[in-house]
Formats: sequence, structure tokens, C-alpha cells
Amino acid sequence: MAEDLCSFHKDVFMIRLPKASPLILRMIMLVFAVACGIYICSICLKQISYQTKSFVEVIDRPCHTYPFDLDVAPYLHCPQPKTYSRAECAGNPVQFFAIISMQRSGSGWFETLLNSHVNVSSNGEIFSVRHRRDNVSSIIGTLEKIYNLDWLSSASKNECSAAVGLKWMLNRGLMEYHKEILEYLNKKHVSLIFLFRRNLLRRMISVLANSYDRHAKLLNGTHKSHVHAPEEADALSKYKPFINSTSLISELQQMELMATKVLEYFRTTRHIILYYEDLVKNHTKLLDVQDFLALPHMNLTSRQVKIHKGALREHISNWDDVNRTLNGTAYERFLHKDY
Repeated sequence: MAEDLCSFHKDVFMIRLPKASPLILRMIMLVFAVACGIYICSICLKQISYQTKSFVEVIDRPCHTYPFDLDVAPYLHCPQPKTYSRAECAGNPVQFFAIISMQRSGSGWFETLLNSHVNVSSNGEIFSVRHRRDNVSSIIGTLEKIYNLDWLSSASKNECSAAVGLKWMLNRGLMEYHKEILEYLNKKHVSLIFLFRRNLLRRMISVLANSYDRHAKLLNGTHKSHVHAPEEADALSKYKPFINSTSLISELQQMELMATKVLEYFRTTRHIILYYEDLVKNHTKLLDVQDFLALPHMNLTSRQVKIHKGALREHISNWDDVNRTLNGTAYERFLHKDY
């Protein structure tokens, strides 16, 4: 019995733990090595990503990377405003433009149409303020601020604008300093939109009526050059201006001459010529304008209401005199309804 007990204890103390298989050890080491490798690679990738991101933030995105027509590409710019950052739009190209027109030729209405486009900022008749056109330096300084996107107005889309410009009347320094302005526009690659009226007699009525309202203030003591309600348009249209029939033809000739001169002065620019009547009758003309400015097509709208509608005889106090003066002349066509 004692021998059996001793034999039992001997057997117990003789038990050995089984040796681990070399294959299992190798597998454990391999898994550990792979895990370490994955961890190290993830750290390296994060560092590379951070360095790449920092590099992109320092270097601006290149301009003209979009599939625009080769004729348009030189007129695309990437301005860097001083007053704010264009942020994610810094690489988006911007086209510079100017609407060249005469007072009461539909330019205000046309500009509201352009500004209804989400990518257009047309800043109004900036040179109506005298000191901005005192000399060439003040004119160019003002243009630089506009085209650098540092001109802030209600029309400004700022960082994501694709076309930036202004409305410029012929008698606001444009003709006086046309040589210097032409040099600047060509150097800056500014596109011009010429907007005229075919019927200069209608323009004359609008000019005289607007001049009268500056003093009469027919709308509850307020002068408005443009209106947004039919009732306001009807109230303003009740005034019928008197047209001097003696000087009428010479005045019409002067208007034509001015339009001819400005087209001659700026013939070397990239430009498009539009007429108010064509825009009213044919809305596809607005697509031509959007193509000219390299803009995506949008439906352009305006809240402005036309003031002088219908036959011209309803808007001229001395219609018979005007009718006799223009009948049989090159301007007889102005007497008839044109749209």
C-alpha cells in the first residue's frame, strides 16, 4: 500500500506541461509583426496627409483649369482681394466686364437681370460720383478696387463671383479719357458690353420725363428713376414731355454720333453689342450674354416695370410737331411702335 502511494506521488510529480508547437510561436510572432507594421504605416500616412494639406493651403489653386474656349481663357482671372479671403473659391476664375451705355437706354433694367445670376456682381453706375472720375488716376484706382473684388456693394457676391463689373455711362469720364482707359482695359483683359437703344426718340422721352420728375417728385414727393409696381409706372407715364422739334434732328444725330464714337474708340477690346429692343423681344439674347461672360445658363429676372409703354403719341405733348418733323427723314422709323 505504501509502495502504491509512493508510486502515485512519483507519477504526479513526473507530469510535464506540453511543449508549445514551433509553428504556433511563429504564427504569434507574425501576427505581432503585422500589427506593428500596420500601426507604423498609419502614423506615416497621417503625417504625409498633413504635410500635403499644409502645402495645398500655402499654394493657391491654379487659374484657368476649366475647359473654357481658348479665346475666353485670357479674360479669366483669379483676383486676391485685400479685405477678405476667397477661401474655397480662390481658384475659381473671374471675368471682368463693364456695361457701356447712355442714360435711359435700359441699362438699369439690364443690370438687374445680370445681378439675378448667382455668379454675377455688377456694381452699378459707380462713376456717377464726381470724385471717382476727376482724373485718370482716380478712374483707374476705382476700377482696380472693383476688379480686385474689394468693392463692396449690395450686388457683391464676393468670394464666389464668376463675373464682376460695373455700369458706365458715356458722359462719365469714359469718352474724355478714352485713350488711357482703353489701354487699361486691354491690359486688364476687361470685356465690354455695349447697350444702346435703337429708337432714340423713346430714349429722349425717357430722359425728359426723368429730368422732370427729379424736381416734381410725382410719387408721393419721391423721385424714382426705376419702379417696381405698375401703379408707380402709370403715375410717372402721365407726364408728357414737350420735345423741341426745331433741334430734334440734330439731337438725334448727336446721340448716334456718340454711339459711333465709343464703338470706334474701343473697337480693339473684346466686346458684344446689344440693343434694348432686342433684349425685350428676344430673351435668347440673354443666353448670348451669359455665353459671352462664360457663365452657366440661368433664367434671369428683374422686378423693374417699364414706364412708357404703347404708342409714342401717348407720351409726347406736341406729337403733331414731332410727327411732321421726322416724317420723310431717316428717323421716321422712330415714330412707329417697335416692340
